[in-house]
Amino acid sequence: MRLGLALPHYDFSFPDGRPATVERVAEVAARAEAADFDSVWVSDHLFLDLAKYGGPSEAFGTPEALAMLAALAERTERIRVGSLVLCAAFRPAAVTALAAQTIHETSGGRLDLGLGAGWYEPEFASVGAPFGSAGQRLAHLRTYAGVVRAALASGRVPPTPDQPPAWEGPAKDRPAVWIGGKGGPKLARIVAEHADGWNVVWRMTLPEYEQRLGVLREACDEAGRDPATVRRSVGLYTLLGSDEHDLRRRFRGMQRWAPGGMLDDLSLESFADGALAGSTARVAEQIRAFEALGVEEIILGFGALPFSVPDLEQLDLAAELLPLVR
Repeated sequence: MRLGLALPHYDFSFPDGRPATVERVAEVAARAEAADFDSVWVSDHLFLDLAKYGGPSEAFGTPEALAMLAALAERTERIRVGSLVLCAAFRPAAVTALAAQTIHETSGGRLDLGLGAGWYEPEFASVGAPFGSAGQRLAHLRTYAGVVRAALASGRVPPTPDQPPAWEGPAKDRPAVWIGGKGGPKLARIVAEHADGWNVVWRMTLPEYEQRLGVLREACDEAGRDPATVRRSVGLYTLLGSDEHDLRRRFRGMQRWAPGGMLDDLSLESFADGALAGSTARVAEQIRAFEALGVEEIILGFGALPFSVPDLEQLDLAAELLPLVR
């Protein structure tokens, strides 16, 4: 089992509430590498408000994802760097493939390339991209992922194919391609046809995950692919404490940090549903249960907002968790 970290990289993401900069994000990545995390991850938004999560509707800024990955690759030595996930609407597929391969080579082969359909309508409008229905966005992702995979597999940018070649398995000299999403039939088909792996975030119970694995197996059967060849990772909101008292103390601190008081009415028990919460020993048990379902990596998202770390001491506790799950 490997452990990754969802890096703080939005202007709401840090304990002090100050804006995110490349240097601040890189400092946390370096701290994760020193703590022996296996990977660090960034998301792909041009800006983000927190209305979906019950928070303020103001837009928060962030560094651009691909440029951030390049900076992280340059500022680290061992740890893998990855995207959860690049939005297919923001860049031509050929550009994404070329940029990803460049970062992969300059990092010494440490890039994981996550792709997704996108969900945040305001930023689509800001770049003049059609938002469309969920089905339309997934259809675009299917074509997009095929072009990206074909370009990476060939080592060059091919003419955009109407029918990208079928999935041909992993290669050591290109980044692994991940598809991110909850795992409905349409998304599972994209994974089966064009991806090395499937990622889901940020809340997931074991029964829910088992049900989605069934959908993935059906998609692989239709695509003629062995489902055991699909790599699996899960990102989960996480809160660690040395004991129950410490856990509740840290949860109250997270509530005080949350923008606009968005967590004031949330109980620890509600937060823990579908998340990782408890002592390192308790969380290790939860992680091993996912490992039994074939999950190879858990990505820790500290707090109750994506890509935030309201308490940097969580990284120290996570360092104690690592040997328990390996």
